[in-house]
Amino acid sequence: MTQRDEPRGPAPASAPLEGLRVLELGRGLAGALVGVFLADYGAEVIRIEPPQGDPLRRHPAAPLWLRGRKSIVLDLQEGAGREQAQGLAAACDVLVESFRPGVAERLGLGHAALAAANPGLVYTSISGFGPGGPHAQLKGYEGIVLAKLGGLSHVAGLAARPGPAFPAVPWASFSAAQTALQGTLAALYVREKSGRGQRVESSLVQGMAAHDPWDWFLRLVAERYPKAFATAPPYSGRGVPSSSFAFRLLVCLTKDGHWLQFSQVSPHLFREFMGVLGLAWMYEDSRWRSAPDFESEEEREGFWEILLEAARRKTAAEWEEIFRRHPNVWAERFRTPREALDHPQMVHNGHVTRVEDPRLGSTRQLAPLVRISGASGAGPRPAPEPGEHGGELAEALRAGRLRPAAPARREPLPDTPLAGVTVLELGLWYAAPYGPAILADYGARVIKLEPLAGDPIRSVLPFPDAGGIKMLQGKESVALDLEAPAGREIALRLARRADLLMTSYRAGVAERLGLDAASLRRENPRLVYLCAPGYGSDGPCGRKPAFAPTIGAASGAARLQAGPEIPQSPGLSLGELKPASIRLGFAAQAPGNADGCGALGVATALLLGLLARERSGVAPELLTSMLGTTAWALSEDGIDYAGRAPSPGPDPDLLGLSALYRLYEAREGWVFLAAPEPREWEPLCRALAGLADLAGDARFASAEARGRHGAELAAVLAEVFRSRPAADWERALAACDVACAEVARGPVARAVMDDPIAREAGFLSEVEHPSFGRHRRLGPLARLSLTPGRARSAPLLGQHTESVLLELGYGAAEVAALEAAGVIGRADAPTREGG
Repeated sequence: MTQRDEPRGPAPASAPLEGLRVLELGRGLAGALVGVFLADYGAEVIRIEPPQGDPLRRHPAAPLWLRGRKSIVLDLQEGAGREQAQGLAAACDVLVESFRPGVAERLGLGHAALAAANPGLVYTSISGFGPGGPHAQLKGYEGIVLAKLGGLSHVAGLAARPGPAFPAVPWASFSAAQTALQGTLAALYVREKSGRGQRVESSLVQGMAAHDPWDWFLRLVAERYPKAFATAPPYSGRGVPSSSFAFRLLVCLTKDGHWLQFSQVSPHLFREFMGVLGLAWMYEDSRWRSAPDFESEEEREGFWEILLEAARRKTAAEWEEIFRRHPNVWAERFRTPREALDHPQMVHNGHVTRVEDPRLGSTRQLAPLVRISGASGAGPRPAPEPGEHGGELAEALRAGRLRPAAPARREPLPDTPLAGVTVLELGLWYAAPYGPAILADYGARVIKLEPLAGDPIRSVLPFPDAGGIKMLQGKESVALDLEAPAGREIALRLARRADLLMTSYRAGVAERLGLDAASLRRENPRLVYLCAPGYGSDGPCGRKPAFAPTIGAASGAARLQAGPEIPQSPGLSLGELKPASIRLGFAAQAPGNADGCGALGVATALLLGLLARERSGVAPELLTSMLGTTAWALSEDGIDYAGRAPSPGPDPDLLGLSALYRLYEAREGWVFLAAPEPREWEPLCRALAGLADLAGDARFASAEARGRHGAELAAVLAEVFRSRPAADWERALAACDVACAEVARGPVARAVMDDPIAREAGFLSEVEHPSFGRHRRLGPLARLSLTPGRARSAPLLGQHTESVLLELGYGAAEVAALEAAGVIGRADAPTREGG
């Protein structure tokens, strides 16, 4: 048992959370992912398990989700169990709970009661919909949250049938874990300085909202200028692409029957792709020279068919040889989530590790999310047996040996959690740069270095800057040419003053520019340096371009979401190939995507590094990747061992995972039912009494029997749900505390922007953009009770170039000379192409 009698010494960089004690309460994947992260980095995490058994232990991934913990079994419905839990909370630095709002308070484990006894406690709550709003008391199952957010209708068309579909990747749960971790790490950073804890609140809704890079702003443009802009579906009623994105993100079949996902988003990448397809001649043909952009549906359909036919003239092996000779042309094979553990870049990065389990033997598992350079140690510890540490913990409580690691400093509380922290950002697009924007919402100063022509995400939509506003929120924009020595000198001066630096360049770029970790940390030893590329800082794919769809294919997300019915024969006709291509492409990036996962992982990593430096005085060097972080969103398949049972997957119609966790068509609309736990069966039977005799049917008498007769149970329930409108079912089952939600109209951005879900929960803010004007946006993705963040607007390209250079000591004449030489750009002056 860790003793707390002596002052805490510096935490080693390899275990930045060593010396912290965490109490974990509640159910669900999001809380478990928070716990495994904190345990992986050295915290002592105590998980309270219920006497009737922890539902997570029924999953094949339980040895991963519960690794590194101490386990105690307590009945929180009984006074003795609650009293022991309260004693543990008084001895902890962090408490993580994932009950519905109000449940912890009813158990005597609410924030107010526990903070009175332990003022340094960081109390983190994760719920489905947040503490307020119209759906706060709905059970926060992933499927229920996605139903109310429009996420299930967002992916209508993913299944080969009409209606909404079930996306099997737990995007919302993974993302809520990250937003909760970010709030927790920020609150711990404040506590290191002030000695005071506070409440942190986040939700699956807020986590899910992180996955939309620009659809929100596209809708705002259409709302503001209805006669000039209108939103359109990605494919026409005939299944023809509505824009060039389907060609830039081509999903095709090889000659020998392998599906590939290309991501040739930038113009120079697409032209090189056309060259290797043997289609460069099209740029000299008057009919096709605008490729990949065409006005008419007929032209788009014709161009699409030409691309598909050209791509499948080559085998997978021939494409691999092309990728070797043309580094800017790249596609990923559609892997399964289990196959993703064998991806050569996952292995090279150390994203996969071995954990010796006393019950299972040698297991292969996802490594900790953030790689810390130079870290040493035994690695992750195996999961405990239920209640394994109950006696040890009870004795330590009785003997008074447990106390929180209260920091010695007592500085005043800052206005925002990251006041005084400066982040320097070197990256493009969304997958990494949205991570620093999350820190900006917590009060960090984020200086983004942009090429003179601007981050390409600024011009991805027809309305200026709309594609990049979300990623740029709260930042300062400095436009400069990093290829010029004078531009690199500006970056070097900024790095000398920064606390954190994030780069997402492909392998070799930072070294070529002299902005690599070794170079900058010689200049600034206190610089926390995060490399956050798509694949890695070196290795087999380190120099490959990475976009959300390629990582969605590589990680297994697309295969899992598309379901088991995707055809793969090399002899498919175009009529068969095109709808399968659409479904796979959709599955690779909706409703969540690798861009959102990567950005959330970046924010978490930066905050971990900042806290590590604050606690130890040592600034770590860190690595995350889009691929490795997205694999954590698929953590149900993030572990392999002998005799492992398969993970539950969606049915061929993509309705759900079981009869009690799936979509049902109602008389009007659709509902999602979530009643998978044995304790939920009796309330469901009561709710449907008079419509079906579920309780009296021997086929459904036990959880095991319901599993064996799942198809029959689904048929009975399908008939029942067809008898009433979806809205009626939601109300009727809610009265019996059964989770059932009417499927809302998608996409997710519409619900977050317009629905009371976000408005009434207090998730929205209003800001003023220099050219876009006043608009609503999401506030910080976690709410801190004592040091709330602040929502700010996005900058124009180069809006802060002059002010930042003057702050660095450049004179007005020098700034003018740098601009005249094409080294810098300013918002009030035209910029040149370059960067």
